[in-house]
Amino acid sequence: MTKVKEITIEQRQELDEAVARARKALAIIETYDQERVDHLCRAVAWAVANKKTFEQLVDMGIKESGLGDYDSRMNKRFKIRGVLRDALRAKSVGIIEEIPEKGIVKYGKPAGVIVSIVPTTNPDLTPAGNAIYAIKARDVVIFSSHPRSKKTTNETINLMRAALEKEGAPADILQCLQTASIPMASAAMAAADLVIATYGQPMVRAAYSSGTPAYGVGAGNATMIFDETADPVEACHNTMLSKTSDFGSGCSADGNLIIHESIYATCIDQLQKEGGYFANEEEKAQLKNVMWDEESHRLASTVAIAPQKLAEIAGFTIPADRKFIFVESGGIGKEYPFSGEKLTTLLALHKYCGEFENGIEMMHQIYNVGGKGHSVGINSNDNDHIHRLALVAPVSRIMVRQPQSKANSGAFTNGMPMTSSMGCGTWGGNIISENVCLKHYMNTTWVSHPIPEDKPSDQELFGPFFNPEMEK
Repeated sequence: MTKVKEITIEQRQELDEAVARARKALAIIETYDQERVDHLCRAVAWAVANKKTFEQLVDMGIKESGLGDYDSRMNKRFKIRGVLRDALRAKSVGIIEEIPEKGIVKYGKPAGVIVSIVPTTNPDLTPAGNAIYAIKARDVVIFSSHPRSKKTTNETINLMRAALEKEGAPADILQCLQTASIPMASAAMAAADLVIATYGQPMVRAAYSSGTPAYGVGAGNATMIFDETADPVEACHNTMLSKTSDFGSGCSADGNLIIHESIYATCIDQLQKEGGYFANEEEKAQLKNVMWDEESHRLASTVAIAPQKLAEIAGFTIPADRKFIFVESGGIGKEYPFSGEKLTTLLALHKYCGEFENGIEMMHQIYNVGGKGHSVGINSNDNDHIHRLALVAPVSRIMVRQPQSKANSGAFTNGMPMTSSMGCGTWGGNIISENVCLKHYMNTTWVSHPIPEDKPSDQELFGPFFNPEMEK
């Protein structure tokens, strides 16, 4: 492991002062009642999620980082609304749950000082969502921004700080470190009570190595299965929505389609109707040369860019109306980089023949390349196929007939918890296999009252293995 560079004396002073202010703010917010924190959640959410302000943040973020699509980014303000909806519907202060038959009463408590690592692809959404859940849980947050989008992240947090001050709460409930660097982020994580790392895998590993409890996210390689019962029109439209969202920058954006032979040709035609450009073998080779190096490491220059720009970098041109590029993969494995994660407006097609089990096997092969633990989708009207996939897929979430990039992290048309951070279980090197949401921002105290004895007989417990003679 590469040794992390030490921070400077000035950076240490900045961090120590931020932590001291955070501890002071924590002592105040942890005294607030449910009504007060709900009111503050609404205040900070509106401060950044109103259309006029979010337009400015989106424009600022794209110009600063050079990444992302304006329309897709604008739609992310609805994710903030979803996070707020979930937060307001839950209890977080005092008694949060009672289970009378078990004599259990649960009380919510703050997790404390949280350090949130903000990715460059979500410099406004991640701070807003994390702030809402943190305030709801009566936590305080120190944000560590990405160097490429630090101005946007800082502005987002300043807007929320102003909203807190206007409502008579400490602005230091939310802070942003002015030094945006890996050493500073590592030092901050070590000083926190909890880390939420929505970031690339090196930073997630650093979070786990910080000595502080951490929720990290796993790498994606979102794959979608189209079985023979899929509606090609619906399925291909969903893929277009998923692949084009923010220029395919999200881990949930469809990267691989596993399509049954009976509808494969139809889907190729339909993907083109949805705005896809079907690259030929020569163009595919050109894409490979600019997407990956000789060791199949993805090159950052192609992440989250328009398909026209991707084609231009590769050395060919595509029509201005094309929304994404797709290729036939040619195979699955480390030696076939198109079967791995792409994080841009590029999609790979894989054809499976015969039984559904063959599609499942192809899915396993793709996740052995990368992305295990994250997600898989299925376009199917066969409940048995959906069930069989759910039994064996090494992922934390499965989307049925939905665009993964819009559905995995919660949508108003599914029941997934709204979030911008998705755990991938031990498959992806994470401690949780669910969406990071309010409960992960809280400590919980269980109070146990006595109940009538609940002790099954040995016969009930051991069944056919019980031998009363051996108990004499």
